[in-house]
Amino acid sequence: MTPLEHLEAGRARLVDDLIAFARIPSVSTDPAYRDQVRRAAGWVADRLRAAGLERVRAQPTAGHPVVTAEWLHAPGAPTLLVYGHYDVQPPDPLAAWASPPFAPEIRDGRIFGRGVSDDKGPLLIPIAVAEACLRTTGRLPVNLRFLIEGEEES
Repeated sequence: MTPLEHLEAGRARLVDDLIAFARIPSVSTDPAYRDQVRRAAGWVADRLRAAGLERVRAQPTAGHPVVTAEWLHAPGAPTLLVYGHYDVQPPDPLAAWASPPFAPEIRDGRIFGRGVSDDKGPLLIPIAVAEACLRTTGRLPVNLRFLIEGEEES
């Protein structure tokens, strides 16, 4: 199986992952969501570990945790940095939503929920691709470092 075939075969799981991730109300600008922001950092760290990345850490900061991970087993290949954020904008005004912002739903083949397109969906893509390569070939064509933070929306 190729990495692309692995991704295609696991499409339903990836959709489920995105929905689960988007259910976490990781609003970094509101102290009332502090525990949820930490929960999102933990979710990301767990997903990186499950993908086969190494040295995964959710590191405390003066603000919200920074999640780091790496895979550095491609001698002579470049090292790429994957940046992303797990925090989201506040969902206000709530009346503008057709469905609850932290209860993602699929409508017309699209997932609607706070953070799906900025940045939880895009963040899952490189994790899923790395996982597909590791599961099918046992390696990556490049070295990877991940830096995922929780204050981009602050």
